[in-house]
Amino acid sequence: MGLRASLEAILMVVDEPVAEVTLAQVLEVPTQEVARALRELAAEYTGQGRGFELRVVAGGWRYYTRAECAPLVERFVRDGQQTRLTQAALETLAVVAYRQPVSRARVAAVRGVNSDGVMRTLVARGLVEEAGTDPESQAVLYRTSSYFLERLGLTDIGELPELAPFLPDDVENLEETTK
Repeated sequence: MGLRASLEAILMVVDEPVAEVTLAQVLEVPTQEVARALRELAAEYTGQGRGFELRVVAGGWRYYTRAECAPLVERFVRDGQQTRLTQAALETLAVVAYRQPVSRARVAAVRGVNSDGVMRTLVARGLVEEAGTDPESQAVLYRTSSYFLERLGLTDIGELPELAPFLPDDVENLEETTK
């Protein structure tokens, strides 16, 4: 895989700007090559009039929505509040609801897949919120919000239905085989 494709792949998943030196270390390429490739990509995206741009902010590189497209993105996000949740979002929301307060790592462990993007979506929709940090790991903990309770017509989390009727009869053996 080429340097530019590698940079694009990494920058596609970052939550915050990434420094050139960090990208160079990860890709095992000189920092000057990384810096040149990033500038070329940024110029290419601008020249092509893409809906996103690659720019340096806070000492690192990250993709951003092009300013002209911001109103469309805002409308999409706002209108998206009315769209249905995906299966992944429903699963993640259930883990948070029944295991709260819970860290992203614990949600991922229960689901068996990375749930960071889904968690961001649930936070953005106001269904999940931060609930402090774990004293041992310092991981951010999450819980369901009052908006979640309102949408489900619940007074408090204790009104959630019991999980036992929905679990397989052979749960003990199921856990043994997955270890």
